[in-house]
Amino acid sequence: MTPLRVGLAGLGTVGGGVIAMLRGNAEIVAARAGREVVVTAVSARDRTRDRGFSVAGLTWHEDSAALVVDPSVDVVVEVMGGSEGPARALVEGALAAGKPVVTANKALLAIHGAALAALAERTGTSLAFEAAVAGGIPVIKALREGLAGNRISRVLGILNGTCNYILTVMREQGSDFAEVLADAQRLGYAEADPAFDVDGIDAAHKLAILAALAFGRPVAFDAVHVEGIRSITALDIAFAREIGYRIKLLGIARHGEDGIAARVHPCLVPEASPLARVDGVFNAVVAEGDFVGRVMLEGRGAGAGPTASAVVADLIDIARDRFTPVWGAGQALLSQVPSVPMERHAGAYYLRLMVEDRPGVIADVTAALRDAGVSLSSMLQRGRSAGGAVPVVLVTHDTTESAMRAALARIAALDSVTEPPAMIRIEHG
Repeated sequence: MTPLRVGLAGLGTVGGGVIAMLRGNAEIVAARAGREVVVTAVSARDRTRDRGFSVAGLTWHEDSAALVVDPSVDVVVEVMGGSEGPARALVEGALAAGKPVVTANKALLAIHGAALAALAERTGTSLAFEAAVAGGIPVIKALREGLAGNRISRVLGILNGTCNYILTVMREQGSDFAEVLADAQRLGYAEADPAFDVDGIDAAHKLAILAALAFGRPVAFDAVHVEGIRSITALDIAFAREIGYRIKLLGIARHGEDGIAARVHPCLVPEASPLARVDGVFNAVVAEGDFVGRVMLEGRGAGAGPTASAVVADLIDIARDRFTPVWGAGQALLSQVPSVPMERHAGAYYLRLMVEDRPGVIADVTAALRDAGVSLSSMLQRGRSAGGAVPVVLVTHDTTESAMRAALARIAALDSVTEPPAMIRIEHG
């Protein structure tokens, strides 16, 4: 049978991994694809760079868009990254020309996924993206195919390995964020500019994709509430441990009666929770369906090998002519259920204050909570200070985000509170 000929745009870590896997596991891939899958053309910025593998015999295009019209290319693999520019132009051009696309580009899909899905449907072309979320964990296939008969009520998980690594090391070493981030950058676990990771944007891109798949709705990145981990301190991690929790950056999407709520932010999760035990650079995704119950997938969320594994899985599907609509159903059948704003979130909260050690302070704080309709579950105070500040930790019963925000505004205005309050939501499931 005729080989499936691949045009590869991007020869960085992931692109190199794809070439290595297709060459190293060629017999396995061919057996599972029903034919050979071979890279015939590539595109990258620098021809002279030594990438550790040979590109001899491959057609080299300076402009990635040339892969669309190259007659030796049957399918385009885009692993350049970025939501705009060459990556977007290549994917749009290939789909418009009826050439299947495999991409690892979560930003592109989160921001332009609705339009790209519509374009793929109009041209009857495959747009595959298993590698865009959680690296080698087959979460896209699990949601779109394996759990296709279920009504998914919630999908959540640890979606960014950099943040999970930083929080893990902070907990294990008692170090503060800035110190661990610097070490993570030195070791290659964090980018020189870590904003997309530590500010929660990368996780939000992935959550937007998961929510679209889980709930059969067009992708809606703008509806995701996003917070990162810069404000998490060693003190908060230590207090969390004392009260039986670990701090994780979670992405959580829930389909309720009033719509879909999607949020990315640090959470306190019980130490006994499976998600609390996912450490280092690992990712994990949990889905809850009406018939299947709770399913959890865990593994490496990034890197050459895991991401290449996901790209090659998509190439095998294309070689076998297996085709699934981008968001699991045709455009006309997608839900238009509304998004639920963060102000309507309900749950318990961890609140850590630094307050002056004098009489009446706790009474003022609890009065502010009472007046906002927030009730306390527990309180923890450590240490005495001769005129300085001491930490006080409060854990609330379930309340609403709007009520908690109102209480925080009043508490922050108290002259006995010496720095902005730290608030972390508690997620029991």
